Amino acid sequence: MRHTILNSAKLKCRFVFAALLLCSLTLLASPGYAAESELARFLPGVEASSLFPGATRVGEAEGDPVIAPIFKGDEKVGLAYLTSDYVNTTGYSGKPIHQMVAMDMAGVIRKVLLIKHHEPIVLIGIPEKRIVAVLDTYEGLDIGKMVRAEIKGPKVDVVTGATVTIMVMDDNIQRSAIKVARAYHLGGLKPKRPHTGPTATINADISQVENWQTLLTDASVTSLKLTLGQVNKAFEDSGDEDAASVPEEGPPDDSFIELYTAVVSIPSIGRSLLGEAEYNNMLKRLEPGQQAIMIAGDGRFSFKGSGYVRGGIFDRFQLVQGDNLIRFHDYEHKRLRKIFAKEAPSLKDVDLFILPTDQGFDGAVPWQLELLVGRLTGPTRKAFLNFELQYAPPAKYLSIVEPEPAPELSWMEWLEADATAPDAPLWKRMWLNKMPQVMVLLIALAVLTGIFFFQNWLVKRPVLTDRVRVGFLLFTLFGIGWYANAQLSVVNILAVLNALVSGFDWSYFLMEPLIFVLWGSVATSLLFWGRGAYCGWLCPFGALQELMNRAAKLVKIPQWTLPWGFHERLWTLKYLIFLALFGFSLHSLEWAERLAEVEPFKTAIILKFQRSWPFVLFAVGVLLPGLFIERFYCRYMCPLGAALAIPGRLRMFEWLKRYKECGTPCQRCSQECMVQAIHKEGNINVNECLYCLHCQVVYVDDHACPVLIQKRLKRERPSAKGVAAKSAAAKRLENIKAKEKEPADIIAVSD
Repeated sequence: MRHTILNSAKLKCRFVFAALLLCSLTLLASPGYAAESELARFLPGVEASSLFPGATRVGEAEGDPVIAPIFKGDEKVGLAYLTSDYVNTTGYSGKPIHQMVAMDMAGVIRKVLLIKHHEPIVLIGIPEKRIVAVLDTYEGLDIGKMVRAEIKGPKVDVVTGATVTIMVMDDNIQRSAIKVARAYHLGGLKPKRPHTGPTATINADISQVENWQTLLTDASVTSLKLTLGQVNKAFEDSGDEDAASVPEEGPPDDSFIELYTAVVSIPSIGRSLLGEAEYNNMLKRLEPGQQAIMIAGDGRFSFKGSGYVRGGIFDRFQLVQGDNLIRFHDYEHKRLRKIFAKEAPSLKDVDLFILPTDQGFDGAVPWQLELLVGRLTGPTRKAFLNFELQYAPPAKYLSIVEPEPAPELSWMEWLEADATAPDAPLWKRMWLNKMPQVMVLLIALAVLTGIFFFQNWLVKRPVLTDRVRVGFLLFTLFGIGWYANAQLSVVNILAVLNALVSGFDWSYFLMEPLIFVLWGSVATSLLFWGRGAYCGWLCPFGALQELMNRAAKLVKIPQWTLPWGFHERLWTLKYLIFLALFGFSLHSLEWAERLAEVEPFKTAIILKFQRSWPFVLFAVGVLLPGLFIERFYCRYMCPLGAALAIPGRLRMFEWLKRYKECGTPCQRCSQECMVQAIHKEGNINVNECLYCLHCQVVYVDDHACPVLIQKRLKRERPSAKGVAAKSAAAKRLENIKAKEKEPADIIAVSD
């Protein structure tokens, strides 16, 4: 009775604690806790001349939206602002990336400074000078001309390992600059008004097939042809002496590239260029209203290059339409065999590109294709030039329609429309881009939940249990880890704890959809199963360790079991590491993020060992002991596991079953637990348990569990006695029959 009361009291305390925590997060996430503009705080640390050549001072922050005027003497020559005041600048770390942009009164960006950030990949893995070099490319960008599609934004080289950070910075600068230019009428821009008049749409009823020459004549297909001499001359005219000094070798009239493009989602153009079969295949891929283009090329320069094979992004061209700048990924691309239009030339590259639905591309509106040509000018330096190919859909394929009243949208359609709006937050677009990966992850989480809820049925089938576990670990390592890079880190926890103090904002959770979903699943699983659900099944680095150990066992590498006393004391190491990181984060989050390299996750999972040798050596150093000691890093060093174990004490259910004989005298499960999470007394330490379910397989096996073996033998004894009794009775019957025959034999002998 006393135990029942105590358990009830503990359960109530856990519910109260969880409720208080939820209320605290809700309050902190409310608008009242949103961080105010920090422009005034950062301005004193910035020299006026570093923002604008010849500037003498920067005025006080003012206006709505807030800016700081830049003066040269008494003349106002420009404006300075923080990107974080205009757009959501939260990066991978969960903290804002503060960039200060200076624009002159003509709407030209004069300088971009990286003021403050907490991006761990930049603080540790990537030199900050590489990020600064990216920001320098924005100097001289005319925002007014860019918006009017007269020029484009700078080509941003995605720095390996810092993709999200660079995407956020690029998005922040361009979108915030457009907002400032519109708000303060710079570069001839005015606040954007929604379009309310007639619009052009593609006429789907026109579908006749045309030959190649007709398509070129009516501009259904447009082209850009560059000779070797033209490209060399363009580099000479660019003013880059290094680039001009290393011209492409060959005759000047040699073809450098012949580039063709067209909107193939226009029926007549698509059927002509793709052929009927390929056109129908394309239609199956297109969502309602989605567009596709064809790009074809020939010559010594390929518009595709090879970077997209490695990184998934085509880095030699991009599409510009209005305020939208679109870069293509490999999954939006299909290689075609040829152009089917009659009399069409045979070209080296013929490719189909599906326009992403979240970019708002309109096939009935003019656009331009930007070709980026690079030239190596040194061991680590390249010079780049842009060449433009303009495209306007022929009027004969268009229809002019009057606007209709907006239809009622489903919640999913409303979400998609909201995410594709010009002023939509970046996180919404990222969710739409990664929706397929999110759906796969949700299915995997549903499968794992089913495994846990129906574990009693599963563990009765040991072979199936083992195969399910190995299969899920392979998915975790290759799918969640190396493909999606969705590896959780203690840095996320430190950033959240810091945000609770400095100002909580839910939007930074949403910046990485897969990370957000995983953290949501972790928060739920902690109440049900403790840390084991994530650490044992969903951690890519943990999966890597366990799969390596299984391979080690197959090749007969000996396994070590540490003495219990030594093992139990080593447990505390990971908690000490976490507390040290937490202490440093209270003083300086940047230092804590640097010290968080004690996690090899970034090296082994995110960057796939493509890193400098000290980091690779450390990652290999913590993986090697795992060949001899199962889950060595998880047991003794992982600060993330320690951080999850602490709230894991709040779990409200006991799913792992035990017998009263467990530990006294039976020690089988404690000896077979892969991480030695079962004490000699028989109880399971949920802080260390990885929920592999092996102890539950033993628990239900009456040929493995000593408790069940004894029960089985007791059941079998009565049947064994019955068999023995039947055998004895049969023998007695035979003896009686033998004795009955003896007198007759004796009489016969006497006669």
